[in-house]
Amino acid sequence: MLNNWDKWMAKKHKKIRLRCQKGIPPSLRGRAWQYLSGGKVKLQQNPGKFDELDMSPGDPKWLDVIERDLHRQFPFHEMFVSRGGHGQQDLFRVLKAYTLYRPEEGYCQAQAPIAAVLLMHMPAEQAFWCLVQICEKYLPGYYSEKLEAIQLDGEILFSLLQKVSPVAHKHLSRQKIDPLLYMTEWFMCAFARTLPWSSVLRVWDMFFCEGVKIIFRVGLVLLKHALGSPEKLKACQGQYETIERLRSLSPKIMQEAFLVQEVVELPVTERQIEREHLIQLRRWQETRGELQSCSPPRLHGAKAILEAEPGPRPTLQPSPSIRLPLDAPLPGSKGKPKPSKQIQKEQKEQQKQAKGYLDKPPTPNQTKMASAAGDACPPQDVAPKDPVHQDPAPQDSAPQDSAHHHSRESLTSQESEDTYL
Repeated sequence: MLNNWDKWMAKKHKKIRLRCQKGIPPSLRGRAWQYLSGGKVKLQQNPGKFDELDMSPGDPKWLDVIERDLHRQFPFHEMFVSRGGHGQQDLFRVLKAYTLYRPEEGYCQAQAPIAAVLLMHMPAEQAFWCLVQICEKYLPGYYSEKLEAIQLDGEILFSLLQKVSPVAHKHLSRQKIDPLLYMTEWFMCAFARTLPWSSVLRVWDMFFCEGVKIIFRVGLVLLKHALGSPEKLKACQGQYETIERLRSLSPKIMQEAFLVQEVVELPVTERQIEREHLIQLRRWQETRGELQSCSPPRLHGAKAILEAEPGPRPTLQPSPSIRLPLDAPLPGSKGKPKPSKQIQKEQKEQQKQAKGYLDKPPTPNQTKMASAAGDACPPQDVAPKDPVHQDPAPQDSAPQDSAHHHSRESLTSQESEDTYL
């Protein structure tokens, strides 16, 4: 599937979506996220860009803030447990590179857990471009200075909740609890700091494939099962109790199998989100004026990102670790390589000549010559040996041997991929 990604996305996107809902295998998750998000294409379109940003000094204003946040990201994970370890160093490199790539946005603390999860599945350069895609395509405006996009999405979430769980919506309205009090960390961190790890990975698999509607669905499922019945509201008589309930959710509703099933079955579509977005944007403009940050339009998932990619797209194919001659058979293929058209034509002519010669009766002179020669020489009427299948000459053995050797560049990329997969 990954070797023919563009064809699968164009013709069998539904099957890709179903596989993401079932869960991407851990050995393929890092590569699949790169292909789904378009980070792989970004990397190929900008060779050397990350290295250039990595070598730049960076803005001291952001570097100090990033440095203080490094030890807070998954402190019990083996990658980030030691100060100054390779995990924290790569996290610093990725976040610093983004502040240079988008200086108008700079750094937001919610980007750190996003980048940390990516680094657990891929090298720093690939993680950087996936972070760029999340910030620009999946969640545009979330990490800007005014946080206007997350405020709009909070209103969208609250409006959708009225249809999904009227009981929870009525309770939150009566308590006058602003959506920003409970959904900001959910959405900005894509639930990386809320759900159990197995549930985080399953949510991210679907999020990269289907877009922000998965984040909305997860939020709606959590609200519905935390506050969606009169029995559950008996212990939430005030604002404080309600917020505490949402901060310490029941493990049952966050369990992987239960949560994924509920998210898949919840009927919230991209069209509903976009329609509600227009309504909330109009209300915002009527009450607060125009938005100060101009964010690019949000793209709903991998297919929308693929269709919106400007300019010629490079063919997404993995770099081979073994290079073979052009006429050599591929590993696992049956039979020998097909000869070229010119060789096939010569073979047919030679076969015709041999057949015609055999059909003619021998003359008396030919009979005498054949009996005199005996077995001293080979028969002259046998078709010549196939030139394609002749044994190679000794001097040609060196190029063939070298053709099966690993190139230095391919080995490096393969070893790096194996390390992170």
